[in-house]
Amino acid sequence: MAGIKEIRTKIKSVQNTSKITKAMEMVAASKMRKAQERMRAGRPYALKVRSMATHLMQANPDYSHPYLKESPSLKSVGVVVITTDKGLCGGLNTNVMRLVLGKYQEFRDQNVDVQFTALGNKGLGVLTRVGANVVTQEIGLGDKPEMDRLIGAIKVQMDDFEQGKIDAVYLATTRFVNTMRQEPMFVRLLPLPGKLHPENSLVSEEVPENLGDEQTDASAQSYSWDYIYEPNTKTVIDELLKRYVEGLVYQSVAENMASEQSARMVAMKAASDNAKKVIDDLQLVYNKTRQAAITKEISEIVGGAAAV
Repeated sequence: MAGIKEIRTKIKSVQNTSKITKAMEMVAASKMRKAQERMRAGRPYALKVRSMATHLMQANPDYSHPYLKESPSLKSVGVVVITTDKGLCGGLNTNVMRLVLGKYQEFRDQNVDVQFTALGNKGLGVLTRVGANVVTQEIGLGDKPEMDRLIGAIKVQMDDFEQGKIDAVYLATTRFVNTMRQEPMFVRLLPLPGKLHPENSLVSEEVPENLGDEQTDASAQSYSWDYIYEPNTKTVIDELLKRYVEGLVYQSVAENMASEQSARMVAMKAASDNAKKVIDDLQLVYNKTRQAAITKEISEIVGGAAAV
């Protein structure tokens, strides 16, 4: 059995750790509220531009943008991986990277070349360790996503797709569902899917919004969409699809940041609760050890007095 001094040192160490985890929990709770507000503020725009892009797939314009062209076969693809820069957020990064590495292995089994763009330090570290081809990276995104940095990082993937060097671009991130639940997602960014479902989208909303999207999808199937373009078809479609990509990437990063703070708050709360339990167990062992030492000393005194 450990000595009294060693147990006391362990208790002090766990108490210090508990103070740190409690402080991190409070900081994460504060940042979580702001991240969720930012995420929810961007959802209406992302939902609307997604809806417009879906309608465009049902239309028959006289101009076909490269983002709308399906490749007959996949020979090379690009993957944008969004993770956090810091750890201590539970299994958030582990879950999304497990999904990414599974898809990566599937592509390799089909002899499909894969190039990655890493947004976040944790994902970059994993991709580097497995020897993946990382063409661009952006780390240190902070607590608020900046559009210029995000678009600059994924521009290589967009240009390669337009030039025909890659046949598709995928996006891997974590979708925020609620404070206790975050879902890893792996969806196709380019070319635009012909049909977008709320359950397969990175930008889902509460029930009323989802029902509206389902009605929109149903109406899109019932008849063909058509538009009058001003000033011309090419200008409107180019700008719309550019905003679609920017909006989806920005919203994906915002969703991941909200998920990060929520997961960190939950993880730190669990760590604080576990620290309290460990302290209680150590305190019980400390009391038993101290009682045994006192009993031994009393026995020695009584024995000595009897001998005299």
